[in-house]
Amino acid sequence: MADSRLVRWWPLAVLTLALAAVVVWRAPTSASSLTPADASTASAPGAKPGAAHGDAAEASSGTAKRVSPAEDSPERAAAGFVGSDRCAPCHAEEHAAWQGSQHARAMQHASTATVLGNFGGARLRYAGLVHRFDHQDGKYWITTDGPDGQLHRYEVLYTFGVEPLQQYLVAGPGGRLQVLPFAWDSRPQARGGQRWYHLHERDSVRAGDVLHWTAASQNWNHMCAECHSTHVTKGYDAAADHFTTTWSEISVGCEGCHGGGARHLDWTQARTPDPSKGLDVRFDERQGATWTRLPSGTAQRGKSPSSGTESATCAFCHSRRETLSQPLRHGAPLLDSVALELLTAPSYTPDGVMSDEVFTYGSFQQSKMAHAGVTCSDCHEPHAGRLRAEGNGLCASCHEPARFDVPEHHHHAANGSATPSGPAAPRCVDCHMPARTYMGVDVRHDHGFRVPRPDLSVRLGIPNTCTDCHAQKPASWAADAVRAWLGRPAQSYQTTAEVFALARTAPGDPAVAAELQRLATDRENPAIARATALASLRAAPTAASFAVLRSALADPDPLLRRAALSALESHDPRRTAAVAAPLLADPVRGVRVEAARVLAGVDLGALPERAAQDLDGALREYIATQTLHADRAEAQNNLGLIFTRTGKPRDAEQAYLAALRIEPGYVPTYVNLADLYRELGRDADGVALLRRGITRLPEQAEMLHSLGLALVRQGHQDQALEPLKRAAELAPEQARFQTVYQAALTALRSSTPAAHAQPPRGRP
Repeated sequence: MADSRLVRWWPLAVLTLALAAVVVWRAPTSASSLTPADASTASAPGAKPGAAHGDAAEASSGTAKRVSPAEDSPERAAAGFVGSDRCAPCHAEEHAAWQGSQHARAMQHASTATVLGNFGGARLRYAGLVHRFDHQDGKYWITTDGPDGQLHRYEVLYTFGVEPLQQYLVAGPGGRLQVLPFAWDSRPQARGGQRWYHLHERDSVRAGDVLHWTAASQNWNHMCAECHSTHVTKGYDAAADHFTTTWSEISVGCEGCHGGGARHLDWTQARTPDPSKGLDVRFDERQGATWTRLPSGTAQRGKSPSSGTESATCAFCHSRRETLSQPLRHGAPLLDSVALELLTAPSYTPDGVMSDEVFTYGSFQQSKMAHAGVTCSDCHEPHAGRLRAEGNGLCASCHEPARFDVPEHHHHAANGSATPSGPAAPRCVDCHMPARTYMGVDVRHDHGFRVPRPDLSVRLGIPNTCTDCHAQKPASWAADAVRAWLGRPAQSYQTTAEVFALARTAPGDPAVAAELQRLATDRENPAIARATALASLRAAPTAASFAVLRSALADPDPLLRRAALSALESHDPRRTAAVAAPLLADPVRGVRVEAARVLAGVDLGALPERAAQDLDGALREYIATQTLHADRAEAQNNLGLIFTRTGKPRDAEQAYLAALRIEPGYVPTYVNLADLYRELGRDADGVALLRRGITRLPEQAEMLHSLGLALVRQGHQDQALEPLKRAAELAPEQARFQTVYQAALTALRSSTPAAHAQPPRGRP
């Protein structure tokens, strides 16, 4: 989730025309160069990966190559960390509950006690190959296609998770662990489980694909490690292209949440008057908190509002975010360690409901329950990881069943089974926590606890829980039913759906900007929604939005300060520098590094006194954050941007080239590096680079547009017209592509106008 946005001002001369544009990019991650230890030579020239095997290809011990790397244990003693076993003597009940939890089994060494899958010679046909699962000499093996598309036999070193599925890790080069694509469905057979399946069953993922198990997107060191083990350090050495990833405990142990236990053990011996008891973080928000039933049938917290410490600790892993530093700092502000993803596409629908896998926290922060002071452990027993009650009984702990678990509320049959007059009564979660299935079998519930709004589906085309169940009915049917029940239009705590929907379709519209400004300044809205509104104001760099952003820079919530900084990047740099400079010394790392990114390369004369020194320090932190992820193309791309802005073109070029080595299909870097070559007077190199990228990715509109501009600068207007036209055809929603192409047509006054007609308003 590293920040892969590109901000560039393009000077363009199409004859006498000068145009400027802002480019914002996010691109997918591509495959790495992982190679098995015994990989054979590549396939014959022109052959597709795996093509030689055909549909009848089958793995056998005689043909598949066996890969059994020697394992160096990643476990390392860490200062201040003592291990979960040291907690057991004093916290026996909690320790026993934890031992049966998914946290305790998040990652384990592969053994007869931990492996759930059928490794008794089971076979699975996928993408024209037959993949095999064997157990031999006390070891577990999976035979599957490697990076060369040919079958290899890989030793399973670790298990990952237990239910509803289990995955398996194997070793790759350079200290890598990779997650294999075959998962064991550990659900009971009666529920469709006890089977092998591919995580992309409906696709045909082969070597070289961004989703292939050898790709960077399936790399444990970057993608998975810090949330499946305790006190993880990634340890990537870019010069050697090698990971030395370590943990203090293989699974998520006591110290994964409570922080290092050494000082606490010392406290148990000394018993000094230390309110913290030697702990980095204390979870005491529920102590002394009482909930009183109100006449409305709901409950009210009888203690001061929650500090958010507990939820923020869970959010280290249960959120969609970018890691800013390792190891995670327990007890510090959340944004010291991570940068949270806001309510943006494709992770969330415009009403804030999870669309992609967002891991709960962002959804929960939008909820009325979070606003009322509910914490994670009010519903979830934190050590066993189980719900505190089953079914509607959990909701009934705060919501009076006689008021809510009745047909007058849910408008379904009361007896739990369908009747001629209506379907069976749904559970509370069926209506208020929309479910989505990830990884094929993992059903997860949105934690926004929202009122069903099929009326929003009618207006905005977004999903709703009513038609999740009544799939054969249109949203209008559900909306009419809800209105008939209530006698009025439905209302909900979350009120941002229509504003965010408009912000996605008409981001620069003045009326939309006004609504975003109103939303951002309304303190009754959840902070994550206000931060999303602030970040969306990037598309409307007006005096009014500048005033709102400037005010948000002083907000007590670092999430809002960071979002406001991001949006200020579209304003005049001198004005931005004057108001953003104090945040270079913000107490929260996530804010400081965003301030550094926004102000990188600014005229130091535009900064207040002493701010230049703060900028230098914050830039070092930003570079450290990107260096932490130097195994990723987006991080190298970000380093290239920073080096370009700070006048280090040679370092920028090296970072961009590293990005393309890591991910040859990473579009933003092609565009940025070509832009750097333009600034260096090397347009010919830029044209050659873009042509190579377009050969690889022929339908990437941004590269085509950039190639057209570069050709214009070189004086090759006739050659430029075709890529400009193609970019306009491929991305009709990009107004600047249309504008530049039409300007080129007009300026060139082509002698064959019919050959360059107006591009269609959609993909050809």
